[in-house]
Amino acid sequence: MANPLDTDAGSELFSSYEAELKLVQADLSQKLDQITELSGEERKSAVRLAERTLEEAKELLDQMRIERSNIPSAARSKINQRFRNFESDIDAAKRKLKTLADDRKALFGNRYSDNPSTDDQLEQRQQLLSGTERLDRSSNRLRNAQIMANETEDIGRDTLADLQIQRETIVHTRERMLESEGYVDRSVKTLRGMSRR
Repeated sequence: MANPLDTDAGSELFSSYEAELKLVQADLSQKLDQITELSGEERKSAVRLAERTLEEAKELLDQMRIERSNIPSAARSKINQRFRNFESDIDAAKRKLKTLADDRKALFGNRYSDNPSTDDQLEQRQQLLSGTERLDRSSNRLRNAQIMANETEDIGRDTLADLQIQRETIVHTRERMLESEGYVDRSVKTLRGMSRR
């Protein structure tokens, strides 16, 4: 672990990041210790929590790295040593977490094996194959639904184009009808005028 908090050597902001990092490190250490006692889904969940805590620690280190540049040169040597200690601790925790996360037997339980031999392992493999087949069937159904949706969209586009053409035809016919109606009205007036003479 890093040296105790020294308020004379560094800015208040660096010190607050340092105090927060110590809390996160303690939490991370506790989580790493718990992982060794777990297996299966509980272990996977604990590994994910530890990974999030490790990311939080890295973010705090980055903030401390930025703040370190604002510290006067006279106090920076003590700060640099404490910072290196923190980096070393976080790197060690990262390596330990990677080792714990890569332990396949602990992650998957005693049932895991590349060459199934017991009934439980064969049943598990059969369930996985069955799940894969169902997933393939679902994917095919989704693909077919997508094709049908695309075809429906094309039909809808063609129908809209036909309706647009029909609308234009109706508008054009209406305009001609109004024009013809005007001719008929003029013809009627002309005939009335001729009949009065």
